[in-house]
Amino acid sequence: MIYTITFNPCIDYIIRVDDLTLGKINRVNYENILPGGKGVNVSIVLGNLGHKSVALGFTAGFTGAEIENRMRAYGAECDFIHVAEGMSRINVKVKSNEETEINGLGPKITDADVEALYEKLDALEAGDYLVIAGSVPSMLPSDMYERIMARLDGRGINIAVDAERDLLTRVLQYHPFVIKPNNHELGDIFGVTLKKREEVVPYAKKLQERGARNVIVSMAGEGAVFVGENGEVAMSEAPKGTVVNSVGAGDSMVAGFLAGVIETNDMAKAFRMGLCTGSASAFSPDLATRPEVEALLATL
Repeated sequence: MIYTITFNPCIDYIIRVDDLTLGKINRVNYENILPGGKGVNVSIVLGNLGHKSVALGFTAGFTGAEIENRMRAYGAECDFIHVAEGMSRINVKVKSNEETEINGLGPKITDADVEALYEKLDALEAGDYLVIAGSVPSMLPSDMYERIMARLDGRGINIAVDAERDLLTRVLQYHPFVIKPNNHELGDIFGVTLKKREEVVPYAKKLQERGARNVIVSMAGEGAVFVGENGEVAMSEAPKGTVVNSVGAGDSMVAGFLAGVIETNDMAKAFRMGLCTGSASAFSPDLATRPEVEALLATL
């Protein structure tokens, strides 16, 4: 089974305004409501690709209930901890001359809530997959990634990590199954600028030297790079298409890669599926569907 963790899931309220003007009434010409959060996106895309997953994390209030309702409508199973105080956040994404985001706070997560999450994680079995993605809210310990991975260490659970800088580098000692920095995040770790696929490979291997098993580096329009634990290196340009909405593209890549691993047990094929799944989400106002992914796979 595949599990995902989203510490602070949200409702994304996405609107378009022709010319956003502060201090005046602005009329919306488009609106959409989606469940949001990196792990949430992974679960939704997995469902779109035909794979079951269980979404873990914390929800609260009427917004938390709506997140779960909408996720179930996508076919994703939810097993969130229901937090007593506060509500799951609403993030407003305004698309106009410039893009503006206003992110909510989220509920108050207690030590007892964290222990409840640990209990759910203790039920995972060898061979399961766990995706940990996104930022850690301020009310949680900053080393939550490390605590979870240390707790699961040695149990044969394949953990995928999609996080930035210290959140990522501090967990490499626990040998995550796959990590997915983008080229800018990878460059920040080592203090370099990485623009071309060939430049990425030696730095991806440095992360392997620190403990990562498989490394995917996404590079937006430049494509992506895969460095496998068996020494395999794969590179690909990005599929052709028009970017409509880049939100969730990285999460979709993780979902597509895991789906590819499960379906083919071939890392190179899984990498291409991940790349096409991320691109399919970027080329669509919603998250990738199976037909969209397969159409792009046929072009590579």
